[in-house]
Amino acid sequence: MKLTHIEHLGIAVKSLEDAIPFYENVLGLKCYAVEEVAEQKVKTAFFMVGQTKIELLESTDPEGPVGKFIEKKGEGIHHLAFAVEGLQDSLNILAEKGINLIDKSPRKGAEGLNIAFLHPKSTFGVLTELCEKPN
Repeated sequence: MKLTHIEHLGIAVKSLEDAIPFYENVLGLKCYAVEEVAEQKVKTAFFMVGQTKIELLESTDPEGPVGKFIEKKGEGIHHLAFAVEGLQDSLNILAEKGINLIDKSPRKGAEGLNIAFLHPKSTFGVLTELCEKPN
């Protein structure tokens, strides 16, 4: 498995409208994209910090994964995402090593990336996402 860099840090927020001004007006970052990912029941906003992205996540449905996360744990860090070369091969290797996969095969995520999540029970409590740009 070849991780190339931290792709982004996902932060769950109740409202993008309320959170974006903090990142722009207080931290001085620029929101460069807002996107809804309907199948994940989430709306995202992206910021660059050096070569790493911050992804704010607002649930579009309280029963969606981010809505349930906020209900249970409140706003805060939701996941850590790594860029990887060969996403499906990486998932196969991780499964062989006994890692509990949320996604056994890649699916479409924000910014057109192929993504897959690893269960936090296998990653010391950190929901971990693997991302790959499609060819």
